Amino acid sequence: MTQENISALVNFRIEQAESSVRAATLLENEGAMREVIHLSYYAMFYAVLALLAVEQRESSKHQGVISLFDRDYVRKGFFPKDFSKWLHGAFNLRQEADYAPLRCPSKEEAHEVLDNAIRFLRGVKERLEKQLTNSSAQ
Repeated sequence: MTQENISALVNFRIEQAESSVRAATLLENEGAMREVIHLSYYAMFYAVLALLAVEQRESSKHQGVISLFDRDYVRKGFFPKDFSKWLHGAFNLRQEADYAPLRCPSKEEAHEVLDNAIRFLRGVKERLEKQLTNSSAQ
C-alpha cells in the first residue's frame, strides 16, 4: 500500500470517528442513550483502526483490534492505561446496550462513555500526528 493510500485510509477512519462523536452528541441531547454508547464505542474503534492503518495492520474481529491496541500502544506506553479501560468499558457496555433487551443505559453512563470517546479520539489524533510525521521523515 502506498503512503498516499495509507494517509487516505487514516483520514477516512478519523472522519468516521469524528462523525460518530458528532452523532452521539446530538443523540445524547435527544435522550437516546443506547445509541450514544454504540456510537461512542465506534468512535474509539475507528480511531484504533486509524492507528493500525499506519502500520498496515488490521483484525477482522473487534476483540482483535482491542488486543492489538492494548499490546502495541498501551503496553508500550504510547497511551495511558485509562485508554484501554475506556475502550474495554465502551465495548462491554455497547454489547449490553445492543444485545441485552432489558438493559437500559443511564444518562450518566452514556455521558461518561461519550466523554471518554472524545478524549480517546483527541489522544489518538495526537499520536497519529507523531506517527505520520515520523514515517514521512524516514
